[in-house]
Formats: sequence, C-alpha cells, structure tokens
Amino acid sequence: MSSPRNPGRVAGLWYLLLILVGPLRLIYIPTKLFVHGNAAATVNNIAAHEWLFRFGIVGDLAGAVILIFLTLAFYRLFAGVDRNLAVQVVIFGGVMPAVIYFVNVANDFAALQAVRGDFLSVFDKPQRDALAVLFLHLHDYEITASLVLAGVWLFPLAILVYRSRFLPRFLGVWLAIAGFAWVILSIAGVLLPQYQDKLFTYVQPATLGEMAFMLWLVIKGARPPGLDAGA
Repeated sequence: MSSPRNPGRVAGLWYLLLILVGPLRLIYIPTKLFVHGNAAATVNNIAAHEWLFRFGIVGDLAGAVILIFLTLAFYRLFAGVDRNLAVQVVIFGGVMPAVIYFVNVANDFAALQAVRGDFLSVFDKPQRDALAVLFLHLHDYEITASLVLAGVWLFPLAILVYRSRFLPRFLGVWLAIAGFAWVILSIAGVLLPQYQDKLFTYVQPATLGEMAFMLWLVIKGARPPGLDAGA
C-alpha cells in the first residue's frame, strides 16, 4: 500500500477533528446545562436536555478514539526522527488519556442514573440531585488530573518537531511552553482550585501553541525526507 502524499496533513486533520469534538463536553455542555451552586437546577437541565448530555458522552468516547489515531499519525510522521520519543507521544498523548476518557464517561453515566432516579428510589430528590452533582464533579476532577498528560505528551512532541528539520523550530519551542502551561494548570487545580480559572487567562497564549501547530499541519502539511526517498 502506498504512503499518503503528506502524512503531516493527515495528522493535522486528526488534530482538527479532536479540537472540534473536544469542546462539546468540556465547554458547551457545562455552560448550557450546569448551574454553579444549584444542584436542583443542574439536574433539571440535564433531565430536560438528556440527549444533549448523552451526546457529550459520545463526544468523550469519540475524543478518546481520535486521540489514538492522532498519536499514531504522529508516530508515523516522526518515527524517523526518534522512535523512542515517538513512542512516548503515543503512550502519554494517546493511550493513557484515552483510557481516562473511557473511564471518565462512567461518572457521566452515574450522574445520568441519579438524574433519572433509576435504582435510587430509596433516596429523596435532594439526595439524588446531590449524587448527580457529585459525579459531575468527579468527572471534572479526572479532567484536571489528565491535564498533566496533556502537558507531558507535548514535551517529546516538541523535541521531535524541533529536531525534525521539516517543521519550523519555533513550533517545537511553543509546544514545550504549552506543555509546561498544562502541567502548571493541573497542579493549580489540585492545590489551588479557586485560582485555576484566573491562572488559565494568563497561560492561555502558551496553550495556543497546539492550535498553531495544528493549523500549520492542516495548511502546509509535513513530509519527512525519508518518505520522499522511499517513494
């Protein structure tokens, strides 16, 4: 089977798909359905828009699968630069976060069961509402923990980009800075959660390194020299 003409663009398209799917559960659904400090209103919103909440679960599952394909595309792109670092990208950026995503949907399913009252008739309505919000918070805590991986996988990727010679080195530097930003956000979410949102406003320019990298791959692509030689 012949190789694709531009494996960098293939990776970029997987990256773009991930960026399009990710905000559904991370941003849109919390903004649309969750009411801070009001468990009853949150539960009522989920009950009234159950299919939207279920689509968020599907989005998490799809994101987990896309992550694996994305990192495998990066492995193919950078294996000729450093195979060990490319394997680290697959492990820290694909396999481990995907497992967390698959496990984390159980919290949303549990919250949905509490909202529907299935098997929980022994609890009254306020207790079920509190249980539902507890599972939603557990979902958020797992996302906070996974930000460590969101940062760590960018370190080997940044080195690969910097060493590749077929991608601009500034993108590698920006990705490394983004990796530190995500790790700092995760640690802040554990130690000082009340300041995490404010901290994000300061480090957001650093995290845009991934967006710049994705756009470069989608628009210009990347083709390792060895691929042309093999062809």
